[in-house]
Amino acid sequence: MSASPLIARTVPALRRAVDNLRKRKATIALVPTMGALHDGHVSLVRLAKRRASRVVVSIFVNPTQFAPTEDFGAYPRTWKADIAKLAAEDVDIVWHPGVEAMYPEGFATRIVPEGPALAGLEDRFRPHFFGGVATVVGKLFTQCRPDFAIFGEKDFQQLRVVTQMARDLDLGVKVLGSRTVRERDGLAMSSRNVYLSPEERQTATVLYRAMKESAGRIRAGDSIAPAMAGGAEMIKAAGFALDYYEVRHAETLAPVTSRKDGPLRILVAAKLGTTRLIDNIAV
Repeated sequence: MSASPLIARTVPALRRAVDNLRKRKATIALVPTMGALHDGHVSLVRLAKRRASRVVVSIFVNPTQFAPTEDFGAYPRTWKADIAKLAAEDVDIVWHPGVEAMYPEGFATRIVPEGPALAGLEDRFRPHFFGGVATVVGKLFTQCRPDFAIFGEKDFQQLRVVTQMARDLDLGVKVLGSRTVRERDGLAMSSRNVYLSPEERQTATVLYRAMKESAGRIRAGDSIAPAMAGGAEMIKAAGFALDYYEVRHAETLAPVTSRKDGPLRILVAAKLGTTRLIDNIAV
């Protein structure tokens, strides 16, 4: 049976644990999470283990990236199951701070990202989101001081924002993206999938099917506009309320008009019942 990871709940405890690893010339990879771990998170941990000799996983449901109308209080929290999964993967340290450790009384400094954070995708519907993400991830990077940080590609705009921030602020962290892990029917794994009713869970696969159809048409030479319009209609016909369904440049997230504009990515966000899902695929 694998040993349980060391659990740090304060910054001094975390720093001591990380310093002990550094004294042994360890390279360190950080996997930031909000808990409610699934196989997608496990894939991030396994990539981290391939890239570094020691792995730190953070579990922190970050209140600053939730709007008052969003699901901070209801966000799934599965601490015992999470620790069991991380122990099975031989994770070295779990960084599990409380809100008071991350945002102590008098906290007054925030990171306000631009560039990919203002691409007109998630930021159009959740204008608070990337400021909260950038601030908490910036703190995680300075607290854990990792060589690598692993993020899933499912949150593609987030990956681009964090990569830009680490580069712009010279944080000394190499940010790596890991491929989206999907259920057998194509639905991207997400902690929020537990909110779906059985009927909604079946319907949710339409997102992936629509993206695949649009991507196939674009690769076959169709113009972007009709290829994307067809996918959007599929999604809406299934009962989703569509926030966006767009193809963008895969590096900059800038709008594109043809396949010649560079590597492309289709990104979607849509609500089914009360559950908002996001996903993306390469074209």
